[in-house]
Amino acid sequence: MREFLVEITTTIPEGTEPAEVDRRRAAEAVRAEELAATGNLFRLWRPVGELRSIGVWRAADDDELHEKVLGTLPLRSWMTLTVTPLESHPNDPGRADATA
Repeated sequence: MREFLVEITTTIPEGTEPAEVDRRRAAEAVRAEELAATGNLFRLWRPVGELRSIGVWRAADDDELHEKVLGTLPLRSWMTLTVTPLESHPNDPGRADATA
């Protein structure tokens, strides 16, 4: 699978019922757990003091990432995404093909 750096900002539409927000957030947590179990969600962080997330996500390609991974998130319609495809850096100490 390829790796992608994904920055997510979620904006709840004005006037949305609190029960709807709670329902979607609960469903989002379940879906994130499922995507982590399949290896599609590798890491996820929230910058201190900010209401956005930054994560490393995995998919076969850009289309799969958008359609079958990020597109399945219950909060997706409220999200703004910035997606950056990643590739291994020759000096990355965590590279799978690194030699000692």
